[in-house]
Amino acid sequence: MTASFIGFTPDEALAFAQRWLPAWTGGNADRLTAFYAPDAFYRDPHAAAGLRGRAAIARYFRAPLSANPRWVWTQTAATPLDGGFLNHWHARIPTEYGPVDCSGVCTVLLGDDGLITRNEVFFDRLPLLAATAPGTR
Repeated sequence: MTASFIGFTPDEALAFAQRWLPAWTGGNADRLTAFYAPDAFYRDPHAAAGLRGRAAIARYFRAPLSANPRWVWTQTAATPLDGGFLNHWHARIPTEYGPVDCSGVCTVLLGDDGLITRNEVFFDRLPLLAATAPGTR
């Protein structure tokens, strides 16, 4: 019987995030989805029903990554979870009106192979939507 993955300590979560979060910058969906298992599940406020599978996640990631190649994501804290960690994050998103700062959390569950099997993202989108909606400035 093999041991199951029991989750990351905060230091292990930081080490993972220092590899994973930079993949959100630069507009390369394939680089980012390489962190996800072939049958991974992903959900965020825009994809409320969620997406299943690396191919579907890559298709979904292509639009926001290409539209925001200079956004920067950083980990602000980590809370251990059974099978992964709760990632507390901050994102700085350049817009034509200036940068928008967003903070949130996401669950990051990983398989024994170290790939993300489930990633659910939670944050308030209103500041970003307000900064990018036509006629708001």
